Amino acid sequence: MTIAVSDPTGVHRVLAPVGALPQAAERLDTRAALWPDEVRVRVSRLNLDAASFRQLREAHPDPVERRRAVCAIVAARGKMQNPVTGSGGMLIGTVEEVGHASTLGLSVGDRVATLVSLTLTPLVIDDELASWDADSEQVPCSGHAILFGRSIAARLPDDLPEPLALAALDVCGAPALTSRVTRTYADPVVVVIGGGGKSGSLALAAARAAGAARTIGVVPHDAEARALRDADLADAVVVCDARDPLALRDAVTCAGGPADVTVVCVDVPGCEGGAVLATNDRGTVVFFSMATSFSAAALGAEGVAADVTMLVGNGYVPGHADLALDLVRSTPGVRALFEQRLAQEAR
Repeated sequence: MTIAVSDPTGVHRVLAPVGALPQAAERLDTRAALWPDEVRVRVSRLNLDAASFRQLREAHPDPVERRRAVCAIVAARGKMQNPVTGSGGMLIGTVEEVGHASTLGLSVGDRVATLVSLTLTPLVIDDELASWDADSEQVPCSGHAILFGRSIAARLPDDLPEPLALAALDVCGAPALTSRVTRTYADPVVVVIGGGGKSGSLALAAARAAGAARTIGVVPHDAEARALRDADLADAVVVCDARDPLALRDAVTCAGGPADVTVVCVDVPGCEGGAVLATNDRGTVVFFSMATSFSAAALGAEGVAADVTMLVGNGYVPGHADLALDLVRSTPGVRALFEQRLAQEAR
């Protein structure tokens, strides 16, 4: 079956199964020729999401094989969607053609970051990732990508280095939703599991700016704890394996919890039960991890009679890109953590 007209959701680019949304599709049409409401971007860099990169690194210890694995996924599916984690990432590049009916407000030559997942973005890689050392989530790349009528993209700022802007925009949904949820409580305690990471540090900064009475960052080891304390983003920093639910509950309680808002920003599975137990009745747990099992979260909360609201962080809140970039600009600790992480990846 051939779809004769384009749709803002991109279903006209789905090759199999026909009628699925692009994110759920097995394979996308990556032709460079545009439908009227599409935009084509010349890609310069991918940013693989943390859960996907961790899985690829563990499954393919050899960097050469890791590079080939990413190329194989994109070639087979017409998009970057890790078949194990189901997740992708996002990209930056330069707009090279704009369909006459596009409503994205982009112009040829704009340097942009896509704010929609690589799991639904038609993508072609034409350099075999030859410039990628395979040891970083950020992937130098040559190729093209297609944006749909309902895609989202942000022009890259002139005042921030591209790798820094890309890293912030990759997780910009986390601080925006954290801010929104924090503002629904009076003087809340906000706990961020994975507070030393990219999304976690931004979430802590956003919670503080939104009026949190106390912020608690949870990290897995002492090195991250020292870095987070130096960044001064949390009122308390605790070292705990978030996969141990009772240990996490007790650590958060000792640090000034339980939480009114718990934000999960880790790239490992098994943290659902601890997040629920660390949260007050009538509190909210926000899951930003692609490693989350939502059945485990729902059934686990039911099993311990926890009256908590659980939200899936979908990565989009109006104004999320500007908020994340402003936090990087205005919060020295956030910028320092991002730059440290980027420097480590560059080694």
